[in-house]
Amino acid sequence: MAEQRKIRVAVVFGGRSSEHEISCVTAGSVLSVIDTDRYEIVPIGITRDSRWVLTSGDPERLAITDGELPTVQETGAELALPFDAAANLLVVEPGEIPRRLGEVDVILPLLHGPFGEDGTIQGLFEMMGARYAGAGVFASAASMDKVFMKALLAGNGIRTGSYVPVTDRQWRRERKRVLDDIEALGGVVFVKPARAGSSVGITKVADACDTDAVVAAVEAAREHDPKVLVESGIEGREIECGVLEAVDGGPPDVSLPAEIHVADGFDFYDFEAKYLSTSSLTIPAELSTDVVAEIHRLAGHTFDALGCEGLARVDFFYGADGEIYVNEINTLPGFTPSSAFPQMWAATGIEYGDLVERLIQTALRREPGLR
Repeated sequence: MAEQRKIRVAVVFGGRSSEHEISCVTAGSVLSVIDTDRYEIVPIGITRDSRWVLTSGDPERLAITDGELPTVQETGAELALPFDAAANLLVVEPGEIPRRLGEVDVILPLLHGPFGEDGTIQGLFEMMGARYAGAGVFASAASMDKVFMKALLAGNGIRTGSYVPVTDRQWRRERKRVLDDIEALGGVVFVKPARAGSSVGITKVADACDTDAVVAAVEAAREHDPKVLVESGIEGREIECGVLEAVDGGPPDVSLPAEIHVADGFDFYDFEAKYLSTSSLTIPAELSTDVVAEIHRLAGHTFDALGCEGLARVDFFYGADGEIYVNEINTLPGFTPSSAFPQMWAATGIEYGDLVERLIQTALRREPGLR
């Protein structure tokens, strides 16, 4: 009798977004804990220019070394797109006929930001007929686009802060009206790309009436995304909560909440404060039982309202006014052992390796096709 093969897991990382390096770090962390006695790993890197290559699965090559962030190198066998059949990969070696790599049972897309977390690659997996971890096409796209996310949350009775969306057309043709709407927000505002993560491209503007500062901030955000979101600053505490799809098909599970403490010298929790500073978390956050219960309710409600699957991190402001505001939902949160999402689940009772295993098993149970 032939020996049954291992479950084949394709780990996809890198990509075109500004979070390419963070995706590589995430992949290295995940690859270090996947049970290779049970799973056969197919490490697939996507270069900055969108080439798909079979790459090293060595976690050490995807670690931060001497302050240098890892990237996907343009070496290794190239994968051909489209794929030749449902969940089958084709490999193209220079000067050779394309060959089948074989069927993949499940894909772990560890891609942060546009072209990885926004429904685009999820659509490719759907067309492949492949099982994959995480949110589907619509949930990924809606959660990634902070403008649509806020509209959907408001439609589901979930409180968010005041904001002004700025599309490319509006900025080019209706700039005065846009600036008037931003000025009406008053006070401190945060200007950010509508579809980016890791706080890339965000500017804090001390006064919404400071037109020059607002224009500069919008232009800085537009370097990352032609669509921009301007939000009112909310005075309060920053709280996060992890969410996981239930293993039995029931309501989603929620973690102990964490509170972010931004390191000295930073105005807000920007990219450097997140990854290159002494910013810290308190887990569990020091909150009353009633506030924790409401954060748990809102985290699960937000996850369901956007049709999410697999995992997500919901970010809140616990305002000085006593209200709880949902800031955003992240369908592929930072996933290194030092990231908030795994730390919250570790404190809740699910260790890092078990968290990865749960994502794989949840995805394996899902039938390919429309979500």
